Amino acid sequence: MNLRCFYCQTPFTLGRAELLAALQRMDAENLHHYDAHCPRCKRANSISRERMELFFPNWRQVAEEQAAMPSAPEPAVPAPTPVVEESVSAPPAIPMAAPAKIEPAVSPTPKTEAPLARKPARKRAAPAKKKVAAPAVKKAKPAAKPKTKPASKSKAKSSAKKSAAKTKKK
Repeated sequence: MNLRCFYCQTPFTLGRAELLAALQRMDAENLHHYDAHCPRCKRANSISRERMELFFPNWRQVAEEQAAMPSAPEPAVPAPTPVVEESVSAPPAIPMAAPAKIEPAVSPTPKTEAPLARKPARKRAAPAKKKVAAPAVKKAKPAAKPKTKPASKSKAKSSAKKSAAKTKKK
């Protein structure tokens, strides 16, 4: 049965043996929920009896079969064999070679000698210079056309305004 912890969201499983043991305990104690403990946070996750029975519907038959099966006999331990001492000569000892003296890879230098020459420091490449763009030449804008009122508005003048304009011209 695959589960996910309600608290830390870690997925974990309950095997058939654990499901069977839980269902038997719930049946014996008349419980409605089983507490499955998360392997990561160790908190109890409550699982309903109905949900567990959905995943293991024939658990009663399996429990009866396990109870009817005789327990497996323990394997017989063979009796220890008596030790017979015989005059067995021990294998000859192999002489061990003395460890070779290890010499240091670099012998120490006396103080009178010049110190080892250092390699010259690697020079870093100079960063590439940015190209400076020439200022853009602004083009002159064409002169704006004078705004004129459309002729349709002048036709819409009322007749009173027209007659007033005529009298002023005379």
